[in-house]
Amino acid sequence: MNESPPLHAAPTEQQKQTQNWALAMHLSLLAGFVVPLAGLIAPIVIYLLKKDSLPGLVDHGHVVFNWLVSVIVYGLIGALLTVVVIGIPILLALGLVSLIFPIIGAIKASDGVVWRYPLSIQVFRPTPQSSAP
Repeated sequence: MNESPPLHAAPTEQQKQTQNWALAMHLSLLAGFVVPLAGLIAPIVIYLLKKDSLPGLVDHGHVVFNWLVSVIVYGLIGALLTVVVIGIPILLALGLVSLIFPIIGAIKASDGVVWRYPLSIQVFRPTPQSSAP
């Protein structure tokens, strides 16, 4: 009798750890709302500590770092455009998506999915997936 493998196999311990640390990395972006620069430093620290032991975390790190670069660029543009008033709604929208995107990214990461934040500038590229023959 042939048994087919389950459609959703239980994640391994390493996959669970990767999902948990990826979730923490995405949510650590929100630390900047509480402590200045914590949203910049915390994801970098998590990445540097765990990237070698959890290779699946690297793609999440690239997503988070792309978002950090994007927020800095958009924030500078918004700050410059406050002179002509249009920068104020840009900065408000940036604050809103900076709250929403990390939460969505964390939810997706807990499911084992790497979610690329919309509007993020691609500075760091995700690692290419090896193709099976």
